[in-house]
Amino acid sequence: MEQQDQSMKEGRLTLVLALATLIAAFGSSFQYGYNVAAVNSPALLMQQFYNETYYGRTGEFMEDFPLTLLWSVTVSMFPFGGFIGSLLVGPLVNKFGRKGALLFNNIFSIVPAILMGCSKVAKSFELIIISRLLVGICAGLSSNVVPMYLGELAPKNLRGALGVVPQLFITVGILVAQIFGLRNLLANADALQTLRGWDSVDWEVAEIRQEDEAEKAAGFISVLKLFRMRSLRWQLLSIIVLMAGQQLSGVNAIYYYADQIYLSAGVQEDHVQYVTAGTGAVNVVMTICAVFVVELLGRRLLLLLGFSICLTACCVLTAALALQDTVSWMPYISIVCVISYVIGHALGPSPIPALLITEIFLQSSRPSAFMVGGTVHWLSNFAVGLIFPFIQEGLGPYSFIVFAVICLLTTIYIFLIVPETKAKTFIEINQIFTKMNKVSEVHPEKEELKELPPVTSEQ
Repeated sequence: MEQQDQSMKEGRLTLVLALATLIAAFGSSFQYGYNVAAVNSPALLMQQFYNETYYGRTGEFMEDFPLTLLWSVTVSMFPFGGFIGSLLVGPLVNKFGRKGALLFNNIFSIVPAILMGCSKVAKSFELIIISRLLVGICAGLSSNVVPMYLGELAPKNLRGALGVVPQLFITVGILVAQIFGLRNLLANADALQTLRGWDSVDWEVAEIRQEDEAEKAAGFISVLKLFRMRSLRWQLLSIIVLMAGQQLSGVNAIYYYADQIYLSAGVQEDHVQYVTAGTGAVNVVMTICAVFVVELLGRRLLLLLGFSICLTACCVLTAALALQDTVSWMPYISIVCVISYVIGHALGPSPIPALLITEIFLQSSRPSAFMVGGTVHWLSNFAVGLIFPFIQEGLGPYSFIVFAVICLLTTIYIFLIVPETKAKTFIEINQIFTKMNKVSEVHPEKEELKELPPVTSEQ
């Protein structure tokens, strides 16, 4: 009877936990979401500014290729900064903690905002490029630390829903996060009781201590050690595949170059901005849906469903772009395909990979795992942002075939390898991968599961 009461309590979303989730996600996810799409609509005006600045210095306008290359570098500096930010995750988390790292990260938000504001007065497009790099570092840190922070705050049966919440918050909120962090509302000995809303938390503390014992047995696991550990082989490979698939499937090609894609699909120039805004609205709505269905349908099904929808959308979009000059209503099919792609990506590929990093790694290896996953994420993002304009120019209507192949390969990997983690503790999930990695639960070396106590629900 007592265990049944505890099970019912697990699902409770307290006010403090809800506020911690909403403010952390709202404040820190703003930079990533906002700056992914920020350069899309003003692209032509900014390129004109680049050209005028260059003319003011040299007396000549830039040719098309140098201008396209310079603009691609500007766009891709954001994900390159994200790559750098991912490399900083481990050191900053270990030095300042999860919340402290998020507070420190505000430096990489305030400084580029000042530089960006000064760029026009200074007549320097270099300041814009540097700002994109710095704000990318901010996004690289927050996109890794926020899921880690929320995944560790949440009870196991709410971990999926709360882990998806950062995807919703792509608008303003960094100041709110700063104020909340200074109040130290959770930095006290009764923090877990406050989060859960009841006094009896011994059973959950025992689970945390089990994970803590595993961490002490291994110590901090560096990135280099992470790659050498056989007991984490499939976890690491899965994160690399999922993070690469998430970005190389082309989602940010749509957000970086949405207007160009719609124009090439035959949408009238006056209507492009409305179609782009509608796409963004659909993304928000579907991410809200993901928050509510991730615990119902599970992580694995949402990943398979999402990548399958993206695969289908890329294939149909390729056909629509190829036939747009022969069939008058093909632009509408192209719009439907892009929106369908966004729906599929918002359901699984966008929110689930970061959530899985929290779930399939224990505390000792989690920061390094986020560094690896973040590095793959941002390097892939950088590659797409830099190369896609040239892919589009070279392949024309067949540009999205590349993304379709990536979606197919990722779907196959998920179907064959990735297990379901819904409603399982960190220890239970780790034991699933122990069998996959074909290692015993007790190792002669000091690996992550050494001297791990058995899972128990008794107090």
